[in-house]
Amino acid sequence: MWVVRLTDKQLEVLRALLRSEQHLGPALQGALEGLDLARWDELPEAELPWEEVQEIARRQNISEADVIWDISGRRRRKEAA
Repeated sequence: MWVVRLTDKQLEVLRALLRSEQHLGPALQGALEGLDLARWDELPEAELPWEEVQEIARRQNISEADVIWDISGRRRRKEAA
């Protein structure tokens, strides 16, 4: 996966370029939809309870990355239910 920051003008040109194609396959159609829906500056600021993450990692003798993985998976299951 790539992450790219574009100016408003660059985003406009990229959308126009994609729309000018006579046939958009699934990948390009998905890219166009993503460009229409996503804006980097509209994303909320992400915050982690870092002290809690470190404490859980220390208690369980695992890495902070494992704790974050566990936390993110747990939230998805709760939202899906």
